[in-house]
Amino acid sequence: MNINSNIKIRIGTRDSALAVWQAQQVQDFFTQQSIASEIIFIKSDGDADLITPLYAMGVQGVFTKSLDAALLNSRIDVAVHSLKDVPIQTAKGLQQAAVLKRHSAKDILVYKTPNDRYRTMDTGNKMIDCVIATGSIRRAAQWKNRFPNHTIENLRGNVNTRLHKLQESTWNGAIFAAAGLERLGIRPENSIDLDWMLPAPAQGAVAVFCRKNDVNILEACQLMNDIETELCTKTERDFLNALAGGCAAPISALATMNAGVITMTGNILSPTGSIKIETEISALIGNSYYLGERCAEAVLNKGADKLIAKHERYIAQAINRQTELSFTQPVTGNQSAVHNILPNKKNIQNIKNLVLQ
Repeated sequence: MNINSNIKIRIGTRDSALAVWQAQQVQDFFTQQSIASEIIFIKSDGDADLITPLYAMGVQGVFTKSLDAALLNSRIDVAVHSLKDVPIQTAKGLQQAAVLKRHSAKDILVYKTPNDRYRTMDTGNKMIDCVIATGSIRRAAQWKNRFPNHTIENLRGNVNTRLHKLQESTWNGAIFAAAGLERLGIRPENSIDLDWMLPAPAQGAVAVFCRKNDVNILEACQLMNDIETELCTKTERDFLNALAGGCAAPISALATMNAGVITMTGNILSPTGSIKIETEISALIGNSYYLGERCAEAVLNKGADKLIAKHERYIAQAINRQTELSFTQPVTGNQSAVHNILPNKKNIQNIKNLVLQ
């Protein structure tokens, strides 16, 4: 490794508390290797707009493109991202340099009161109508699949903002990624793991990116790469990539490794949660390179192609209506948040290239 001792590696990050925590993990690693570094803060479009639902903004790259631009313009030397926010197609001229060891990939429910905990998780009583908040169409669809009578409210902002909004609201609970709250040490006691909910592909993983021609930076970053996390997140993102071309469907995936075997579970749902197609396939590590694609093929053979086509028709109808984006009412009954997001032509390509949260 040939890093000039007089040069500091500039670590680019968003300025949210969670993003800064992630960047500090990278900086701590460099410090342990006696490599000088500094953290540079870059504002993202996703941080600036805290009202529009993520899936209406066109999620792909909403939290990463500002950092990518700074990296390509040599304002920074590495960019630190939550890997689930990173578009499947890496920006031209950039490369994934490392994936840090994954923390929890689970989603959790933060509930308001002990009574809310039992009300929200009661699958036996289909008449209970609870209000659950999330800005994720993936979480909303899986929740509606399990609790079809519940109402979904939109929730945006950083983790502290969302926790505050929950406490100030009349909602019964809100869904969060466990990793974010746990990394910041702010996971409330009034929370429960949603073991039945599949996470977003690469949820809980942190990735470092650098320019393709920065051989020395790449070498320095590779020392912090966790092979198991890299293989599992690759499998999950391959599954997403094989399904998400032109698709705005809620897609979830989780790959785990045990005793030399990778097991991949993936699903795709309708926005209302009324349709769910799922698969699980295992493979020896040495035979797992195409495991994500195999899982995608399995759900396609079960009818996921028809589900994707349905989403395509919805988007086409939205283009023809040339309607404006709106999010004016909560989701109720069999409605889905996506049905209140009517895209105009300007936003259609972003929505078609959606990487779901």
